[in-house]
Amino acid sequence: MRHILFASSVLAIASAAASANIVQLTFEGVGDNAPIGNFYDGGAGGNLGVTFSSNALALVDFDAGGSGNFGGEPSPSTVLFFVTGSAATLNYAGGFDTGFSFFYSAIELPGFVTVYDGLNSTGAILTQFTLPLTPATGAPDPNGLYSPFVPIGVTFAGTAKSVDFGGAQDRIAFDDITFGTANPVVPEPTTFAVGALVSAGLLSRSRRRAAVAR
Repeated sequence: MRHILFASSVLAIASAAASANIVQLTFEGVGDNAPIGNFYDGGAGGNLGVTFSSNALALVDFDAGGSGNFGGEPSPSTVLFFVTGSAATLNYAGGFDTGFSFFYSAIELPGFVTVYDGLNSTGAILTQFTLPLTPATGAPDPNGLYSPFVPIGVTFAGTAKSVDFGGAQDRIAFDDITFGTANPVVPEPTTFAVGALVSAGLLSRSRRRAAVAR
């Protein structure tokens, strides 16, 4: 049976951006249905001091041999999603300022982002905003229901140490999270640094709902 939206895999990848002050997570190399965890904190993704909550997973595009029901992702073929809780939390131990950007797809239910000045979604809220629904046109990949991915960027005052990427479970996906600029950046394929992989669970198409995982 093919599943609609894969909700338990996280693939993270650190790519060198044009500016030395810019850090980008593309999730490539984490693996299908794999927890991201410490992939970017001494793991295969490098030692960036970035960790993710236990519910944050990587999902690989079905066209690339994974379980993902998505397409048009800015850096093929892995995205971030979650199947438990209301948000996947990113912790950045060293903190970041200026702003950040990312791409996302949410065709059925809206999402949200909350930025905190403390780790693990604690401290003062530096900014928070709703993520509107995105088109479900199937372009540029008609084989992926969650397509296309839409870019968004934000600036804020202060130093952030954690971010909640939230929405409905298995109904929203994120890619190419970039720190240090509010301008979304699409990495060159040659800049990808691929890492290790792990795995987890799925959501059945039989529920007749649009899910990120097949």
